[in-house]
Amino acid sequence: MEQEKIEKYLSDLNGAERCYPFGPEPLVFKVMGKMFAYVSVKAGTPVVTLKCVPLDGEILAEQFEAIAPGYHMNKKHWITVSLTDEIPDDMLIDLANKSYELVVSKLTKANQAKLAERLST
Repeated sequence: MEQEKIEKYLSDLNGAERCYPFGPEPLVFKVMGKMFAYVSVKAGTPVVTLKCVPLDGEILAEQFEAIAPGYHMNKKHWITVSLTDEIPDDMLIDLANKSYELVVSKLTKANQAKLAERLST
């Protein structure tokens, strides 16, 4: 998947906010103030870093050369996916959705309710 496409997809998730808290790169995506993804370029290759369940991250990193423990993140809870042809678009979308859902599941009930309200309006 191209970098612009994953950035657009992440931006379109309910309540997603784009920001640059670390300088001009990476582009960080947050929901209700909590980071769920960031997009950057590593060694000339666009990458997206996503939150994941630790066991899933280990298995994915073993199975795919394009997936590694999170770059500049807690390597147990984050993965970095190189945007190469190895990872199918639908798999990348699924990983992005899971990252978003993991973060949303940890929000307070009040913030989850606010987020749900945004969907219904």
